[in-house]
Amino acid sequence: MQTVWRVCEFLPIWYANGMVWQIGPYELDGDRFELRLDGVAVAIEPQVLAVLMHLVAHRDRLVTRDDLIATVWNGRIVSEAAISSRIKSARQALGDSGDRQTMIRTVHGKGFRFVHDTVASVPAVAAPLPLAAVVVERAAPERPSIAVLPFSLVGAAGPHAIIAEALPQDLISDLSRLHWLFVIARGSSFQLRATDPDIRQVGVLLGVNYCLSGRVEVAGQRLTIDVELSDTRDCGIIWNERHQIAADDIHAVRAQICSGVIAALDLQIPAHEARIARLRSPSQLDAWASYHLGLQHMYRFNPADNAQALRQFDHALSLAPEFARAHAGLSYCHFQSALVGYAPDPAVASAAAFRSAEAAIAADRLDPFANMTMGRAFWLSGQVEHGMSWLDQAVALNPNYAQGIYSRAWARTITGNGVDGGADADLA
Repeated sequence: MQTVWRVCEFLPIWYANGMVWQIGPYELDGDRFELRLDGVAVAIEPQVLAVLMHLVAHRDRLVTRDDLIATVWNGRIVSEAAISSRIKSARQALGDSGDRQTMIRTVHGKGFRFVHDTVASVPAVAAPLPLAAVVVERAAPERPSIAVLPFSLVGAAGPHAIIAEALPQDLISDLSRLHWLFVIARGSSFQLRATDPDIRQVGVLLGVNYCLSGRVEVAGQRLTIDVELSDTRDCGIIWNERHQIAADDIHAVRAQICSGVIAALDLQIPAHEARIARLRSPSQLDAWASYHLGLQHMYRFNPADNAQALRQFDHALSLAPEFARAHAGLSYCHFQSALVGYAPDPAVASAAAFRSAEAAIAADRLDPFANMTMGRAFWLSGQVEHGMSWLDQAVALNPNYAQGIYSRAWARTITGNGVDGGADADLA
């Protein structure tokens, strides 16, 4: 696994988990991150190999230069010459050339296509990688991770077939706003198309804890959309939901469906993580497990649970001092202590709420939870209007963030803007 993880600087983790492409006498091995000719490894630069893997993995379509920049260079600015150089080297590694273009074809002004016949396989899928190996290598602390698969189609979909990909794409975009959740990119998760996907295999191939799948059934002018959240570790179903709508209304309610799914996952995954964490001994809790246990206690709104939440967040920070969400959790609890009177000295709790919110912002300025706690910390000193920009930022970062919208509803109402406050309360 160590080799797999090192190459992720150059490519999404899906490419490094088990795919082997046979290209004539060549083998392109994602698991080993190497190109072989007749079984012998070919000398090739890692970045050139990443370009080649991306082209082969997406051989069913044109790959633009922007695609390569986003995937191989992680969005960094690179010159046209740099891209052309990597393409030239990829061709040379396969015995191709710019004149022949039997492997990689240049579509002038648009991008590149891998055009040679290719056979893909996934060896050794029957023996999944231990989940712990994936978790340890990917990140520390390890946040929950999810893959959203293209939805399967049932019935004669006709013009409505596009919704099976459009809706999951919307969900990927919206889920990426949840800073506590690692979301696999569409280019990787959409490679795993199946009517009845093997959830455990999805977890192994993509290195994720959760899988969101769905089904679109078309019957005349009615659409039934089923969405299901599963744990890839035990294949258990955590949550599902069904929407039945008129086919003509699908685009009008698409955003509403996405918003409902995002709100559900924002509750269901942390709750499930807390249930898993409760089965572990305290010595086995990592930072994220402690954080999720803290959340569960935090939302019970009583002195004992608030104190327990503080202990869990403190434990998370002892393991990961720059953990923004744990700092935000501390701020939330200190805010409760000061506001409701859990603390013997509200002034001390108020100061602690502000300090923890500042620490959360310093650790991750783009986290909606951190921004929300910063905005609320100003309330304790009577400066509600000063916290408004932080609450606006929390909602801008995640328009589906009910807590942020609810907090802004209170702030607007307190400062005399009851109309907008009421609208926010309804939306929350």
